[in-house]
Amino acid sequence: MERINGILFKQMLESGMNNLSNHSAEIDALNVFPVPDGDTGTNMHLTVSNGVKEALKTNSDSVKDIAKTLSRGLLMGARGNSGVITSQIFRGIYQAVEDLDDMDASQLAHALVNGSRVAYRAVMRPVEGTILTVIRESSEKIVEYTQPGMEIEDVFSYFVKEAENSLERTPELLPVLKEVGVVDSGGAGLLLVLTGFMAALTGDR
Repeated sequence: MERINGILFKQMLESGMNNLSNHSAEIDALNVFPVPDGDTGTNMHLTVSNGVKEALKTNSDSVKDIAKTLSRGLLMGARGNSGVITSQIFRGIYQAVEDLDDMDASQLAHALVNGSRVAYRAVMRPVEGTILTVIRESSEKIVEYTQPGMEIEDVFSYFVKEAENSLERTPELLPVLKEVGVVDSGGAGLLLVLTGFMAALTGDR
């Protein structure tokens, strides 16, 4: 397909929320940074669920209206560092699509990059090797990769693969992760949301 409309966007959001919910305990177990309190998966699940449930209630099938409601719901329900950063990523995505009823691959790539930029600006001292790195590196790659007229599935599959690669590199950037032998929990939570999105795109929900 060449465009994401509001109906498909809602399906992606629901699939991403469900995938994160199903694996939130696994994300909790990875949580060692900034403190090993074992709640990243829970916080991200509560944040994402609050935003997505509000978005699914939206009567409009316009991407901009759904993204606006999603952004507001995420912000109101944000829990913990990971939840706040996730809410900022989607705030940036909304800013990029606020005039769009649907979006093509290039517009999607631009929105993801803007999500990364907004998230970085929201953090006083950004730390590499975290969810911030995962969204920045993968969104930069997708912009380089995307050409006019490309299929959404192709572009998003590439984006998810780059997010996986970035997540695998997080222990090299954050020594505490390497010491314990885990990847970043926030980045892993984000990847679950993205793979849920991909499942909706390919009909594997």
